[in-house]
Amino acid sequence: MLRLASAGARTIVDMSYARHFLDFQGSAIPSAMKKLVVTRLSPNFQEAVTLRRDCPVPLPGDGDLLVRNRFVGVNASDINYSAGRYDPSVKTPFDVGFEGVGEVVALGLSASAQFTVGQAVAYMAPGSFAEYTVVPAHIATLVPAVTPEYLTLLVSGTTAYISLKELGGLEEGKKVLVTAAAGGTGQFAVQLAKKAKCHVIGTCSSAQKSAFLRSIGCDRPIDYSMERVGPVLRQEYPGGVDVVYESVGGAMFDLAVQALAIKGRLIVIGFISGYQTPTGLSPVRAETLPAKLLQKSASVRGFFLNHYLSEYREAMGHLVKMCASGDLVCQVDLGDLSAGGRFTGLEAVFRAVDYMYMGRNTGKVVVELPHSVNSKL
Repeated sequence: MLRLASAGARTIVDMSYARHFLDFQGSAIPSAMKKLVVTRLSPNFQEAVTLRRDCPVPLPGDGDLLVRNRFVGVNASDINYSAGRYDPSVKTPFDVGFEGVGEVVALGLSASAQFTVGQAVAYMAPGSFAEYTVVPAHIATLVPAVTPEYLTLLVSGTTAYISLKELGGLEEGKKVLVTAAAGGTGQFAVQLAKKAKCHVIGTCSSAQKSAFLRSIGCDRPIDYSMERVGPVLRQEYPGGVDVVYESVGGAMFDLAVQALAIKGRLIVIGFISGYQTPTGLSPVRAETLPAKLLQKSASVRGFFLNHYLSEYREAMGHLVKMCASGDLVCQVDLGDLSAGGRFTGLEAVFRAVDYMYMGRNTGKVVVELPHSVNSKL
């Protein structure tokens, strides 16, 4: 049994007999929808993923919400997921996309104790690259409005918040290096470190990104298209940096290890430079790592968000309040400056992934899914 909106009033309907039903604006939710599906395991997103146009709109169970997605987030790890790297036993086809923001258009009876049709929600769950997604109510977060800024918090914001809180040991005056600082998650690491009264250094790839980093409080942006990261760190920070928030991997990881201060901490939240390779890895100087860590009593810690889900709800609640109050810049890149223009519709997800891997984005890459109003029932 589901709770829906019908002719301006909520009604309980047995969905086993319904092929179409009304959303909260009174327009028909069709029986079929578009979604992206992994049909071949590959780190090449274009080769791995197929746009399917005639998929059944899923029906929410008793404790679920049916969300009409309005904005979906693109993550570097989307191609790890399409390559089957997170679960080697996975079989195609399977849904793809990690996060979305939209409206509740139907929900199970138990879920209606916490949510109502028409509410704006954000969620982190597999299968967001679709027009409609069923979301367990217990993992959905109410947000003030269906805007892309709240989507930036779901993976990118919480990764920065939880990892720095749990592993960073941030204190006033500490020097923090953030790699890919103008990206989806880097922007939050910069701001959260500044709120902890740290001195923040951020690497980026353009003058535009450098200006953005200064606008959110970064003390020393390093535009590596104009200057080399290693010499800057050695000359301007001879005592090293206390914390590194690292997402690039490869040569950047090696530079970060070299730049660590005594008792420094390096937090690995990813290594995007290797994701498009067959192995998903980028080479590092592993043979010298133990000696370098020992010489500095330094540490390297990995952070994978799924291992910290017990901290997730508190983190999201805090970040939503900061975003809503204007205390946190949540930079969104909808591709307006990309060659093909704004990322609109599921077809644009392919372009958005390429755009991110070309390093063009400033902030979180987001795709808009405009609602096409169906005829009234």
